[in-house]
Amino acid sequence: MSPRSADPALRTALVESAARLIAEEGAAGLTLRRLAREVGTSTMVVYTHFGGMEELRQEVRREGFGRLAEHLNGVVPSRDPVFDLGLLGWAYCRNALTNPNLYRVMFMEVTAPGGPVIGYDTFETLVKAVDRAAQAGRFTPGNEVERARQVWALSHGTLALHLANLLTVDEVLETLWQGAVHLFIGFGDEPRTTRRSMERMRRSLTPRKG
Repeated sequence: MSPRSADPALRTALVESAARLIAEEGAAGLTLRRLAREVGTSTMVVYTHFGGMEELRQEVRREGFGRLAEHLNGVVPSRDPVFDLGLLGWAYCRNALTNPNLYRVMFMEVTAPGGPVIGYDTFETLVKAVDRAAQAGRFTPGNEVERARQVWALSHGTLALHLANLLTVDEVLETLWQGAVHLFIGFGDEPRTTRRSMERMRRSLTPRKG
C-alpha cells in the first residue's frame, strides 16, 4: 500500500497522536514504537503512510498549517479591510483553540535547519490583508510584512498565555481586541473608525440571544 492510497482515518489518528506526543513531551517524546502503541497499530504503518519519521514530523506541521489555512480562508473579504484583519486575527486564535497540540508543534517547537518551508502561504494571507487596508486608505503606507508580523505576534503571544492557563478564552478575545485597536491606530487608521470596525468584529463573534 502506498502513502497515497493509505487509510485517511488512520493517517489522521497518527498525525494527531504524533502532535500530542510532541506537544506534551517535546520532540524526543515521539518515537515509532510509542506512536504505534498510542494508535494501536504497528510501526510499519508509519512507513506505509508517511515513508519515515522525518516525513511524519513534516506532515504534522503540514496538517497544522492546512487547518490554519482553512480557518483563515473562512474570512470572506468585506468592504471594511480593518474589520477583516481583526477577523483574521481571531481566526488564527480560533484555530489554535481548536487544535492546541498542532499549534504547539507549528509554533513552539524548533524546526530543523534547512528543512522545507511549510505554511508560509498562511502568513501571506495576513500580509495581503494588511496591504489591502493600506490600499483602501485606512493605514498609511508602510512595510506590510513588518506590520503583519506585529499582528501575528499579538495573536501568538495572547495564545501562548492561554495555552499556559494564564488567560481564559474571554480574556484572549479582549486582549486581542485591545491590542489590535492600538496596532491599527499605530498603522495610521483613525481611532474612531478603528474602534467602530473592531466593535463590529466583536459583535460578530458574540452569539445572538433568542
